Amino acid sequence: MTDHDLILRTAMALIAVPSETPPGDTRAVADAAEALLAAIPGVVATRHVKREPVHNIVAVLKGARPGRRIVLSGHLDTYPAGDPARWTTPAYAPAVRDGRLYGRGAADMKGGIAAAIAVLAALAANRDWAGEVVLALAGDEESMGRDGTAFLLETVPAMRGDCCIVTDAGSPAVIRFGEKGMVWLTLTAEGRAAHGAHVHRGTNAAEAVMEAARRIVALRDTKVTLPDDVAAAIAAAKPVSEPLGGAGEADTLSRITVNLGRIAAGTSPNLIPDTAMAGCDIRLPPGVTTAAVIAAARAAIADLPGVTLKTDVVWEPTVTPPTHPMFDALARAATPILGARPVLNMRVGASDARLFRLAGIPTAVFGPTPHGMGGGDENVVLAELNAIADALAVAVRELAAA
Repeated sequence: MTDHDLILRTAMALIAVPSETPPGDTRAVADAAEALLAAIPGVVATRHVKREPVHNIVAVLKGARPGRRIVLSGHLDTYPAGDPARWTTPAYAPAVRDGRLYGRGAADMKGGIAAAIAVLAALAANRDWAGEVVLALAGDEESMGRDGTAFLLETVPAMRGDCCIVTDAGSPAVIRFGEKGMVWLTLTAEGRAAHGAHVHRGTNAAEAVMEAARRIVALRDTKVTLPDDVAAAIAAAKPVSEPLGGAGEADTLSRITVNLGRIAAGTSPNLIPDTAMAGCDIRLPPGVTTAAVIAAARAAIADLPGVTLKTDVVWEPTVTPPTHPMFDALARAATPILGARPVLNMRVGASDARLFRLAGIPTAVFGPTPHGMGGGDENVVLAELNAIADALAVAVRELAAA
């Protein structure tokens, strides 16, 4: 068992330190995390900075004898708190009500970090185990991780574990083994300005970019064939996962999705705009490559004069085979604590787990259910944080000794 009081104290201490992205300043919260880790005997924590003010922490705890290296991963940055009127208590004054911890980052993901720190404390209290446990705390997950986890994987040898468990938001009832890929693109149209009454004198860039966006959105109807093991896992997880992730989650995981997130043109209704833009977020499941999606997008708009396409973010889908022993160890450890065996599924959103998988490291996401994530009154159920920590403490010992 882990120290549940320590989980709460740690989570509250981290939440109390703002670490919003933007601007991405994690210096103060890294100080707080470093102080918490310094209180655990045997833990050696180091700070790593690629670009100020993004600070990252890597903490290492060695067991009594050689074994495997298990990496636990979390991120120190959060979404902005937003309008204070959306919060019943201040975003950075953590509070407990009805078994829930409230505050920005409670679910995403300072609560999960607190659970991981409690695991280190439990392992440090009894060092009679084999292997090594590493806790990686990245500073810029919300901005794609290039100055955080990606940088750490490139420069810190301790990051290269035999497997990795990310305690990011999700649900302890659903262990995530993969994530969809993503392509963010910008469409730009050039036209000819004129008065809105003189349409014969102008070329409307807004109409051109709207047509281009319509064609990009139509890519969601592309037929996709999932790998057999991924398709089987999504189907098997549906009865447990969809009540938590929302009706339609299985369908969303199984196909290309397109979100038209931005569109802008013109300055006045009575002027023909000569420039326009649209921004799209395309998510693609395993079985589809980003190259294929980008090629299809370019082909879809190739006959539209004055329209160009630029890719802004490109990440491939990532999967750790559901048969990897890490998932069975996690599920077996969690079953008696949760009262039911967790299911395995893909994750709809992206996390730093994809960076570990792209580096060839088998990776799972096992974290608490988020409530109010990105909005006001973000909160997490404390019993879930405790369950995650208790299950991890068991599974990590087994995996490190295997």
